[in-house]
Amino acid sequence: MHVMRKVWRWSSVKYVTLNTNMAKVLVVGSGGREHAIAYKFHKEGHEVHMAGVNPAVEKFGVCVALTEDQIPSYAKTNGIDLVFVGPEVPLVNGLVDELQKVGVRAFGPSKFAAQLEGSKVFSKMMMRKYNIPTAKYETIRTMDEGLKAIERFSYPIVVKADGLCAGKGVRICNTKNEVLNYFKELFEEKVFGNEGTTVVIEEFLKGKEASLLCFVSKGNLIPMESARDYKRIFDNDEGENTGGVGCYSPSEL
Repeated sequence: MHVMRKVWRWSSVKYVTLNTNMAKVLVVGSGGREHAIAYKFHKEGHEVHMAGVNPAVEKFGVCVALTEDQIPSYAKTNGIDLVFVGPEVPLVNGLVDELQKVGVRAFGPSKFAAQLEGSKVFSKMMMRKYNIPTAKYETIRTMDEGLKAIERFSYPIVVKADGLCAGKGVRICNTKNEVLNYFKELFEEKVFGNEGTTVVIEEFLKGKEASLLCFVSKGNLIPMESARDYKRIFDNDEGENTGGVGCYSPSEL
């Protein structure tokens, strides 16, 4: 029997219409995802700026090495019509809120809504509040709390650092000793800083994972295609979680 976990991510934005034939669009982020977004805007006839340096985007757009706090000023000064925020970190830090303060339209969730991606504790609380099916879990903030909590779970146990942790904060532990070692990394060595000082302990669900991202606008839920994302490195899921080692879409589930 396969268990499918659906990961929902909300983008609480208003409908954005670029009425001019050539609008100025600023894409935040410089990775492959942002290149694809920038290229699509370019093909539709818009002037593309990028807050980051991507050699492929430099062929058709303007790339500027901006820090996160410089983006609102750059967008306002250069008459940017729309800022499209790609990476999770600036969304969690509240970049969309800062852009709205200076009157610049932005695509992406607010700082509050971005907690669904940036905090596993917040996500779990929301799922529990609205009766969304999710794995059994407990939240801990100290080593002692963790030692007591793991006695209420069977192995393997999933231990998740609360924050983003560059996609590397989740570990599947098969023994108590593995759990204790990870607790030491999180609470004593603080390998993820403050992002790992609050932890979710979760029951292990075996099966295929399907991610489904949706746009939210004016009370409407607009789903994209599903995708299956691979996180654990090495064949047969034998290694630790990474930021991602490939995916395909749509998922077969």
